[in-house]
Amino acid sequence: MQPYAAVFLAAIAVQMDKFIVSARKYRPQNFNTVVGQAHITTTLKNAIRNQQLAHAFLFCGPRGVGKTTCARILAKTINCENQTKEGEACNVCNSCVSFNEGTSMNIHELDAASNNSVDDIRSLVEQVRFAPQAGKYKVYIVDEVHMLSASAFNAFLKTLEEPPPYAIFILATTEKHKILPTILSRCQIFDFKRITNNDTVGHLQEIADKEEIHAEKAALQVIAQKSEGCMRDSLSILDKIVSFTNGQVTYQNTLEHLNILDHDYFFKLLEAQLNEDMATAMLLFDEINRKGFEGDLVLGGFAEFIRNLLVCKNEKAAALLDVVEGLQSKYIETAKAVHPAFMVGALNILNEAEINYKMARNKKLHVELTLIKLTFLQQAIDLSFDNQTASLVKKKRVSGPVAYKATPLQSLQILAPETPAPLPAAKLHIEPPLPAQPPQPAVTRTAPEPVFNPSNESLGNSAFSSTAVAVAPKQPKTAAPGAKRSLLQSLREKQGNAKAEEVKECISLDDSCLKDALKEYTELLKGQPSKNPHVTAFNIARQRVVDFQNFTLTVSTTIEKKFIEQEKMNLLEFLHRKFQNNSIRFTIELEDAPSTATQTAAPLNTREKYQRLVEQYPLIKELKDRLKLELDY
Repeated sequence: MQPYAAVFLAAIAVQMDKFIVSARKYRPQNFNTVVGQAHITTTLKNAIRNQQLAHAFLFCGPRGVGKTTCARILAKTINCENQTKEGEACNVCNSCVSFNEGTSMNIHELDAASNNSVDDIRSLVEQVRFAPQAGKYKVYIVDEVHMLSASAFNAFLKTLEEPPPYAIFILATTEKHKILPTILSRCQIFDFKRITNNDTVGHLQEIADKEEIHAEKAALQVIAQKSEGCMRDSLSILDKIVSFTNGQVTYQNTLEHLNILDHDYFFKLLEAQLNEDMATAMLLFDEINRKGFEGDLVLGGFAEFIRNLLVCKNEKAAALLDVVEGLQSKYIETAKAVHPAFMVGALNILNEAEINYKMARNKKLHVELTLIKLTFLQQAIDLSFDNQTASLVKKKRVSGPVAYKATPLQSLQILAPETPAPLPAAKLHIEPPLPAQPPQPAVTRTAPEPVFNPSNESLGNSAFSSTAVAVAPKQPKTAAPGAKRSLLQSLREKQGNAKAEEVKECISLDDSCLKDALKEYTELLKGQPSKNPHVTAFNIARQRVVDFQNFTLTVSTTIEKKFIEQEKMNLLEFLHRKFQNNSIRFTIELEDAPSTATQTAAPLNTREKYQRLVEQYPLIKELKDRLKLELDY
């Protein structure tokens, strides 16, 4: 049995050695097989066909969208000996065969992530000096070029700008913003975009057909959504699921393998919340939690579900849905039964819960509280919804404090002490006669039972003989002389003593009145010896009325302006009283003095002095010529 076991293990090892992942096995070999980058491949094919190739290319974009693949196809195509009319490689000639086998000497790949020093770039530059032995071009592919150091970039600049005619550089990066602008300006830039879900699903279906794999379209759509536009990730996920399901890729086992929460749970949660069935919602979450799904995944997935419903509220926007085929109609029908106010409120609650999820100690309780809020959200909307106007009622906001209104109550003192107290000694006090008051209606109140007190016999029993007591209106109390008065009494006395003053009419401001007022003010200043400079400044200043409440004073020097500014407030107070107008204002202007600088003649140099002498005395020049003199200016 041992020989058979050895043969079996050897066969398994051979099969394992032959296995190649789909991302490498189905890597595009020409431009037509590149998925989702038609704007790039069309441009490159036209450039090859018209022989308008640039000396440096920069391929930038997300991971797994075909940057390195397109660089290799371009390198193979430009060295192909029998190019097609469409600008594609033939894959038959010696150059194409050597490239496909990985033995071509005209193509050099450098991983800048691990070879990012100056020495690596210098060795690359030294290789550029040698012309290709076979083929037209030597192509240098530098992957992850943003990982190069600044000194390596600088060492690469000159060669990248002016390479030999047979050298072509193709740079690939996922982070374009990290590359120096001097490198960007020397390259022809191509921006790769994320591959759409439809293109990804179509490519996965082709591979499944070639590999004889039974794959549901819904499962392929889930894989495309999970890969987020990266073809390499989608092929890796497909390989894992095929190994997991033994070649049967279905929607359910794809959800199970990728740990994705099914949309049916979200539809059930929404139904329970609309029906205000808290028990069903809590049981659904418990079932989801027992399957191994974390709370943040539930919150994020439910928020995305509500967002899709809100988008489906208008059927024109249903194209924005990124869901499995067949669920669009279910989303649209559900969106019609849910009020937009509920969806917007639910999104706010879910967003806040997802932000605070990491800080929560009991994460399961945090999610359960969120579901409870969503369950009773419909009640809050119903309370704020006006059935008559069919609109939401907004709460009124109070911009300022509201005064507390209360009716003052008159205190009633009952003269019925339980324990008799001795009366103070009687004092004779004669009050001045009060002014006559208009008769006030008496208020009758029922008096309590009289209490007999012998000390009150002198007062008589007439006050207690009747069951009805007349309470006279209260008179304002006057403070006794020498007693301390309250602030309220002082204000009342001032208000009573205030006399109404007659409002006088404002006097209009004109040149003559202003001149007289200023003259009167300067006369007042003359009485103060220290104000003599101010008086001189006011006498020299020229006044000009701008309008009925503004005028200007023009002075010729800065010192005069300062003197007037010192008296500005006093002058304004005087003018306000003079013209009975508190809105009078004036400005001080400084007169532009004419320039007194005289132009002085510049001194003459030796040459100019000689020219002046020659103009006055021509014989000097004749003497110079005859003697053949050379003047040193």
